Amino acid sequence: MQVGGPLQSWGEHSTFTDRDTVAHPTRSGLIGMIASALGIPREQAVAGPGPDGSPSLFGQLGRLRFTVRHDRSGTRLRDFHTVGGGLPVHRTVPTAKGGRRGPGQTTIVSERHYLADAVFTIAVTAPDAPDPAELTERCAAALAAPHWPLHLGRRSCPPGALLVTAVRQSDPVAELLTGMPIARPRPSGPSVRVRFTADSPFPAEFPATASSRATVTSLNDEPVRLQAYDRVYRSRPSYATTCELPADLCHGYGHTYLDALIAYLKPATPREDTT
Repeated sequence: MQVGGPLQSWGEHSTFTDRDTVAHPTRSGLIGMIASALGIPREQAVAGPGPDGSPSLFGQLGRLRFTVRHDRSGTRLRDFHTVGGGLPVHRTVPTAKGGRRGPGQTTIVSERHYLADAVFTIAVTAPDAPDPAELTERCAAALAAPHWPLHLGRRSCPPGALLVTAVRQSDPVAELLTGMPIARPRPSGPSVRVRFTADSPFPAEFPATASSRATVTSLNDEPVRLQAYDRVYRSRPSYATTCELPADLCHGYGHTYLDALIAYLKPATPREDTT
């Protein structure tokens, strides 16, 4: 799965007037995007069992695990907004008491933070699911033909044309290290330093030091409920490391990168001898 586009915004502790973004896709953002692709309505976006006691479809998404490779970290962008200024009183910003802001108080300043021109390649696994392949393939099919339009953290941030890159990989995490092309220019040396983040400890064979597999921070992005007026999250550990990968994985931008990606997804087969 590849997440890229002109703008992304992955809020973790946003308030009304200050909408932040962390440096990579969050669990809540990715699970919410998959839930939208599957057509799960807001009133059903609750972790836990369904009416019959079995795990709900949204609850099953909590079994997904995301390992994120930072192909391009992008540039942080801050957008300055004003809301409610210059409007008549009956159209100004509502107050908590059901009224409207009065003269001299109609304008609210809001700041929105984004990642510009960032690209992340994500290995999606479900090691704790009863049928990991069935769950991940169902999610991949939904992302390829989503029920509702998708967005990268905010509705103003549509994804690029390519979202699902490969399905049924025997080891998706290993593919991030050895196979999947990286969307950045090739460096002059034999290797390139690439950052990874994950929501579970990196596997033992991951080329990282023991210290880098320790928890580096906590993020408040594990969705409990994503209902329209009742969104609840809980904290979870976040892991990060930086690895040296072969420089040959880097294939630049634009059509050069797309050609490399197509070659990776559809390797050439030997031409049959018809003579």
